[in-house]
Amino acid sequence: MKLHDLRPNPGSKKKRKRVGRGISAGQGKTAGRGTKGQGARSGGGKGQYFEGGQLPLVRRLPFKRGFTNINKVVYNPVNVGKLAHFVPNTEVDPELLVEQGLIKKVSDPVVVLGGGDLSVALSVSAHRFSSSAKTKIEAAGGTVNVIPLKERQGN
Repeated sequence: MKLHDLRPNPGSKKKRKRVGRGISAGQGKTAGRGTKGQGARSGGGKGQYFEGGQLPLVRRLPFKRGFTNINKVVYNPVNVGKLAHFVPNTEVDPELLVEQGLIKKVSDPVVVLGGGDLSVALSVSAHRFSSSAKTKIEAAGGTVNVIPLKERQGN
């Protein structure tokens, strides 16, 4: 078999219908469009959202502005005041916060905020710290460790 012998399978290639080419062609005169009316005219036909003259659904719904950011990171907030009951020199991380019931899931990112007072030295690990929380932890003799955010797959 050579390249010039290649042919498509019989019946796989169908000839297009040539309308409006005389009565003997079978689709002459009105070319399958019927007699008169909206569908017979050039450019005729209803719009994509046409609902028979009724106010279309897209116009009945309220106009929504803006967009939803699919990459938004939602942090679980924990105030510095909530960390005050820990024993001094404790390593506070998301696992410990879940055990204490301060956050729900270990997988969600944590932000430490500056609400409340802290007098014990703690080593706090979280995904983000507010500037006031950072100064309060360091003023109490503790350390701040920023956990890098993981890239989320499938979300």
